[in-house]
Amino acid sequence: MSNLNRREILTSSVALPAAALLAHSQRTVSAGQPRAQLPDSIRVAIIGLEGHYSEILDAAKVHPQVKVTAIVEQDDALRKRITRNPQLKDARVYQDHRELLAEKLEVVAVCGQNGPRASIVEAWAERGVPIITEKPLSLSLEELNRTRAAVSRSGVPLTMLLPMRFSPPFQKMRAIVRSGQIGEVVALAAQKSYKLGQRPDWMKDRKSFGGTIPYIGIHMVDLMMHVSGCDFTQAAAFHSTVGFPAMREMENNAAVLFRLTNQGTASLRIDYLRPETAPTHGDDRLRVAGTKGIIEYQGGELKLVTSAHGPVDVADMPPERSLFVDFLESLYGGPKHALSPEEIFRVNEVVLKARDAADTGRLVQL
Repeated sequence: MSNLNRREILTSSVALPAAALLAHSQRTVSAGQPRAQLPDSIRVAIIGLEGHYSEILDAAKVHPQVKVTAIVEQDDALRKRITRNPQLKDARVYQDHRELLAEKLEVVAVCGQNGPRASIVEAWAERGVPIITEKPLSLSLEELNRTRAAVSRSGVPLTMLLPMRFSPPFQKMRAIVRSGQIGEVVALAAQKSYKLGQRPDWMKDRKSFGGTIPYIGIHMVDLMMHVSGCDFTQAAAFHSTVGFPAMREMENNAAVLFRLTNQGTASLRIDYLRPETAPTHGDDRLRVAGTKGIIEYQGGELKLVTSAHGPVDVADMPPERSLFVDFLESLYGGPKHALSPEEIFRVNEVVLKARDAADTGRLVQL
């Protein structure tokens, strides 16, 4: 699994080696046999060039039916990317997503700033166009409830850019947990540590950003629930910005403690404190401890120790799949998408309440 965040490849002040960029761009996005026959043309509009829209571009490299036919972006600096990218250069460019109404589209990708995301998703849900969206889905519980109602009312297919659950090590972790090798899950521990790099102004304002816990914590909250099969009932949290005054309201550290439904615990630590000299942009870790053993991911390696045997390096990984391709296949007769609307709304609810717990200093019910 790559530790490179796609947005950071484009915006980080760190100069990545050419070999790393090449390896990332050539990542296999859909290994194995196709599970559905895709149509000859799948027209996609990308609304905003801030997020992980390379998920769509990576899929298009493998499936040429995927064609980016329209882009919405107001920022002049970001619009320059369009002419430099052969997969984007032929797309019609707009400044407002409402200008897309005349476009014939099979999928809309909502990849812009956090603030307007909920209203954009609601608008396209009402049009009935399948949606792939950045995270978090909304910046408040009130927005989330409104968006949930719009999606439920329309029945539109929806997915969210939470690609970590599709990475081979985490697929393998989930399979091991589900096999019963580590027994009942009792304790989870996760980490997201990033280099700060260059951040846009909208991320420095809580009203447009929403907080670090929802923004990057959502990846690990989803992964903890997906891998373990557990849900959370309570959360306590802290967050703050220490140093780096130019970051204003963007928290650079956070810690969240959850209670599991079986009375076990889960902890999540988040920071933007990874030094520029570190070999990778991110340092992701996940540990699942059960009544019979422990499975742990760190530094790109997966290790398992159980009551039946000592520590072993886990190999024999499943093939990597693309979240977007998995979503497309579900639209055209393939298996059910691996990320359900119920999971999407639940993980957004959890991270928003965890942020509120940090804001208020109170234990919150989930």
